[in-house]
Amino acid sequence: MRQVLADQYAEFAAARAGHLYRSACLLTAGDTYLAEDLVQETLGRLYISWHRVARVGNPAGYAQTVLTRAFLAHQRRRSSKERATAEFPEQAYADHGDVPLRLTLLQALARLPAKDRAVVVLRYWEDRSIEETADAMNASSAAVRTRCTRALGRLRELLGEDLGEYARF
Repeated sequence: MRQVLADQYAEFAAARAGHLYRSACLLTAGDTYLAEDLVQETLGRLYISWHRVARVGNPAGYAQTVLTRAFLAHQRRRSSKERATAEFPEQAYADHGDVPLRLTLLQALARLPAKDRAVVVLRYWEDRSIEETADAMNASSAAVRTRCTRALGRLRELLGEDLGEYARF
């Protein structure tokens, strides 16, 4: 039985690690080192409780919730404001489209408060409903709606009124 669970976990982790990493990069506004740490923490937590997670109807959603909560917990720590470098590594995005556009979006996301950034990523990158986002963030639906409105307004200020050109990100 343990081997079966270990095999299921390994298969799940291999299939979802890339997606979790992309979400973590958006949550951290391009801090790839922190994104890797958050993914590792998420996968570690999932491994410990995999016997319960495997029975959940949506382990991918559960993993995303763990990732989001790990990010928000990290943001509450005083040391979370430390950065290893002020420049984004271009090689991470070199093969994936318009580098200046991605950097502009990541810089705009970085200027949002952590919870607002998490709402934007969950609602618009992960395409979650308000209720699912509220559950992942351990907040009310009204708080998620308020944060969405505030975050999108702030992004419009930072990026200009025409957000359509950024939609293909």
